[in-house]
Amino acid sequence: MTNKKQRLNEIDLAVYMERLDTYIITQNNLNETLCQSLERMNSELDDLRAWRTKLYGAKSVILFTVILFTHATVVLGAIAGLIRMRLGV
Repeated sequence: MTNKKQRLNEIDLAVYMERLDTYIITQNNLNETLCQSLERMNSELDDLRAWRTKLYGAKSVILFTVILFTHATVVLGAIAGLIRMRLGV
């Protein structure tokens, strides 16, 4: 009786170990997939940050250009006004 019970316990243990091995393999595959996805997302975030930096640079250049042209217009207008005042036109 104990021999039969011992065999059943060994079979149960073997089944448990097989299931545990399958679970470990499945979890390992899942972890690898998650890590690959996270690495891909990190790469995409780095690309987005690079584009954001370029966009900020372009915005700064456009803003500087607008300020420069506005300043030039005001200065030229002031010079033209001074010349008109001197000439009495």
